[in-house]
Amino acid sequence: MKVTLVSRSGREFIKGGLELHDSATVADLQEAIHKRTKKFYPSRQRLTLPVPSGSKERPVVLNYKKSLKDYCDGNQNNITLVFKDLGKHVIHSVQTYALYYWCFHYFKRILETFFVHRFSHATSPLSNVFRNCAYYWTFGSYIAYYVNHPLYTPVSDLQMKIGFGFGLVCQLANFYCHIILKNLRSPDGGGGYQIPHGFLFNIVTCANYTTEIYQWLGYVFLVVATSIMTNWALAKHHRLKKLFDGKEGRLKYPRRWMPSSDKVVMAVGL
Repeated sequence: MKVTLVSRSGREFIKGGLELHDSATVADLQEAIHKRTKKFYPSRQRLTLPVPSGSKERPVVLNYKKSLKDYCDGNQNNITLVFKDLGKHVIHSVQTYALYYWCFHYFKRILETFFVHRFSHATSPLSNVFRNCAYYWTFGSYIAYYVNHPLYTPVSDLQMKIGFGFGLVCQLANFYCHIILKNLRSPDGGGGYQIPHGFLFNIVTCANYTTEIYQWLGYVFLVVATSIMTNWALAKHHRLKKLFDGKEGRLKYPRRWMPSSDKVVMAVGL
């Protein structure tokens, strides 16, 4: 199949056109254009069907997933298309803020690991390395693919500002929760299990998980993260209730929200 590319003025864009196999898709054509020109990568290209001179009809934009033959009219061996340069791909402000938010979150976690968290064990099981890497790398790649996709459609500036602001508030609240938990242990990691008090811990058992989940509202791995942290929170809630049962002089664990067997009551606030 021969593809002739012209500009909107009718000038031939690539001298002699391009020869592609009969089953070629629009994406194949875009790659061929990029290979010939180097400058015009696929997301910078806009390919449309020609419209008659003087016509007020909107040109048909080619879908990169479709076969070129889907756009052929009569002659299946030749097609003429109009090429337009969309210019360099501009990163939207929403994508930029998503990058800042992502980097801030994990930079905060690294600093907390060094200067805030106090661990009862010096090491972690080796299996956790594979599980954690698979979790973070998989969802990091998944989110990056859609946030940086050429067809990405950003939300409105108002939605972006509300979401970004709410996320930062939750990040700071999460940091404060970690400070409260830090003060329950001695510098060497000792101190055992204790009942956390203050701030959101007066309402829910694991306020640190609550704020962690709320940070990621709108991100794709919220469901998986919620599932994981819900299990952690349930286990910790039952452990604290068992340790602090109010018997033989022990403190009694206060009444706090948790999921019941028939429905979840404030699941993210365990």
